[in-house]
Amino acid sequence: MRALVLQEKGRMGIEDVPSPGAPGPGEVRIAMHTVGICASDVHYWTEGRIGPFVVEAPMILGHEGAGTVAEIGEGVTGLSVGDRVAMEPGVPDPASRATLEGRYNVDPAVRFWATPPIDGCLAEEVVHPAAFTYRLPDALSFAEGALIEPFAVGMFAATKAQISPGDVVAVIGSGTIGIMTALAARAGGASRVYISDVQSAKLGLLDGLTGIIPVDATQEDLGERVRAETSGWGPQVVIEASGAAPAYKGLWTVPAPGGRVVLVGMPVEPVAFDVATAQSRGISIETIFRYANVHQKAIDLAASDAVDLGRFVTETFAFEDSEKAFERFLEGRPTDVKLQIAF
Repeated sequence: MRALVLQEKGRMGIEDVPSPGAPGPGEVRIAMHTVGICASDVHYWTEGRIGPFVVEAPMILGHEGAGTVAEIGEGVTGLSVGDRVAMEPGVPDPASRATLEGRYNVDPAVRFWATPPIDGCLAEEVVHPAAFTYRLPDALSFAEGALIEPFAVGMFAATKAQISPGDVVAVIGSGTIGIMTALAARAGGASRVYISDVQSAKLGLLDGLTGIIPVDATQEDLGERVRAETSGWGPQVVIEASGAAPAYKGLWTVPAPGGRVVLVGMPVEPVAFDVATAQSRGISIETIFRYANVHQKAIDLAASDAVDLGRFVTETFAFEDSEKAFERFLEGRPTDVKLQIAF
């Protein structure tokens, strides 16, 4: 079969690779249809590593996928050949303590697509555990199905934020994850979600979304804007989704007293933490890494009228043009949200 293989830092291409073969017990074989490009895929291509994860051997890229079940293994129930599905890319050790405690996203032994040395899903076929494969309802396209993975990050962030009906939420950063988080927060009961960025063109993509309020960070301060519109109180929840070090300057003064900060973006370098300010204002802090136990909920919510993921698919490239898709990502066009590849 064909797959998009990262041979080494700076060099990728479509190659013929061995097919995954028949599914084993509890597994399904999936014919891939659509795969989204994530910044991590691009980072492995341009840098050859992310933290301790180093590309030391050729690796198939891609972890945001949707496709069709082509074959089911022994013991699989709930899925049938021909089902359209989305896949959760991280498969933990079912016997690990993290998994047994319900935190399988931080299982040290998790096997996550396109994280060295694990191959990803930018291939014509994959074999995947049925337990991490989810049927797509008719209301969702393959493109929306491939967006479930980043949407699950937003869902997990909103869940960890413990949003209550009527809460005001502020999101820092309007990249794909920031947007997905804003959608999840609004659907999760927030009365208003303010989302800030330094790119006005990116914020323009949010026009018309009820209850989501763009804030141009080059023109006004997010905290001041929200306080001005909440009688000086501020948002109950602040979600940092940019990973930009400057966002941490003054971060702990943005939430309302007793509010919560959820850290989603991952800074490249250590950032300063104003402990005294966070303590004196009673700020609670949560962090997230990927997601756990939210994929089915993400699919159910995306299939409802509360969320429209499809509007954030910017462009879809043919598999043969995969390298062009990655080059387009590197251009960093401010109006690009999600670029996808279809077989």
